[in-house]
Amino acid sequence: MHQQAIQLYRKGAEANQSDPYRQGNVIVLPEKGRVIVAGDLHGHRRHFEKIVNYADLENHPETHVIFQEIIHGGPEDNYGGCLSYRLLQDVIGYKLLYPGQVHILLGNHDTAVINEGTVMKNGRELNLAMQDAMKREYKEYFGPVHQAMVYYLLSQPLAVRTPNKIWISHSLPADPYVDTFDISIFERPYTVEDTQRPNPVYLLTWGRRQSPQALQKMAQRLDVDLFVLGHQPQDEGWAIVGDNTIILASEHSHGCLLTFELGRFYNIEMLSEGVVPLASLL
Repeated sequence: MHQQAIQLYRKGAEANQSDPYRQGNVIVLPEKGRVIVAGDLHGHRRHFEKIVNYADLENHPETHVIFQEIIHGGPEDNYGGCLSYRLLQDVIGYKLLYPGQVHILLGNHDTAVINEGTVMKNGRELNLAMQDAMKREYKEYFGPVHQAMVYYLLSQPLAVRTPNKIWISHSLPADPYVDTFDISIFERPYTVEDTQRPNPVYLLTWGRRQSPQALQKMAQRLDVDLFVLGHQPQDEGWAIVGDNTIILASEHSHGCLLTFELGRFYNIEMLSEGVVPLASLL
């Protein structure tokens, strides 16, 4: 079982690195097709299954599905251990089935795993809870499996750019860092050090509560019109910030996804018409 997990993480990393649409650390999507974006999943298997059914990639080869923040949350083992790593493995398997259509973005919880940091959610430290569950499953092989997981997480792209000037990433730098944020991180290979405070991958994935002014400035710096982000909890599953940003959440009963076409341009109101409550899907 541990060998299968290690092999899966390694193959997943290879698929991320060889994604046909990857340029540096950004997935640059083609001129035509449909995009489905999930917000944070945090172990919510049923919503993952709904997204897979909704996308129906086997019959829609021009559809692209974007995932983020898969780990930390959801089912637990008998000792309270977090089993979300199993959902991560299933999402990686989905990527391997459709390597040019499934894209999994790096999030802040991923950087916490990379750096063995503390992640508090609902009063629990989930990084340790996930490690404990992995230790019970993999026993003496926990070390190599965890190392393979970290190797995989470091292969994930940072963002998606579309031809109709929509930018999708887990988050963006907080207001104080917008002017000095090193956008070259999207072009060069990133390292473990880049995922640590106060370096650019850390700032990108951990930033919260950006003002409309900061979002406009980041749009100018990245040459895009609209942002689709996760990271910030949304009780209703989504929200609009300013006039250029949608924030999605997919990890609870009010969770949503967003769908849009690559072949047309949008303003924020038009884009928001593509928000779909996951509760409405089979």
